[in-house]
Amino acid sequence: MKAPVEFIPVAVAVLTVSDSRDASDDTSGDYLRAAANEAGHQVVDHAIVKNDLYRIRAIVSRWIASEDVQVVLINGGTGFNRKNSTPEALLPLFDRQIEGFGEVFRMLSWEEIGSSTLQSRAVAGMANGTLIFAMPGSESACHIAWDRIIVDQLDARTKPCHFVSHLKTL
Repeated sequence: MKAPVEFIPVAVAVLTVSDSRDASDDTSGDYLRAAANEAGHQVVDHAIVKNDLYRIRAIVSRWIASEDVQVVLINGGTGFNRKNSTPEALLPLFDRQIEGFGEVFRMLSWEEIGSSTLQSRAVAGMANGTLIFAMPGSESACHIAWDRIIVDQLDARTKPCHFVSHLKTL
């Protein structure tokens, strides 16, 4: 008989991409940090950055290279508006893209916003053993992504598979 799998907390960084939010009204970033902590993970860093491809890429690159960050949760900058550049910032950094995240996110989002979900460019991938999820910046979208996808994939007890075993070790 196999020993039961234990919960393994992971080190999380949260990035809010926004030209209008700051620490006083970053409800999506606040939610993601609280949800990660409530699930038993440790939030080790967070930041708010303007919607600028190179600034986004610089912060995420630092976290990918860090020995202290295993998961990056990004909210904002994924819409179809020309100014939104989160996917363009992240895709070159990925060693492997996780196509299923965007597909499942849009499927679940359909229930709430209908065909407008076509304009969501939610993406995920792995880079240097760091798991990165980028979702829209609305608090509702963050709830969908965390509650219905991410929380289970960051739990080593999830069967038949999860991402915890693929993360760099601290």
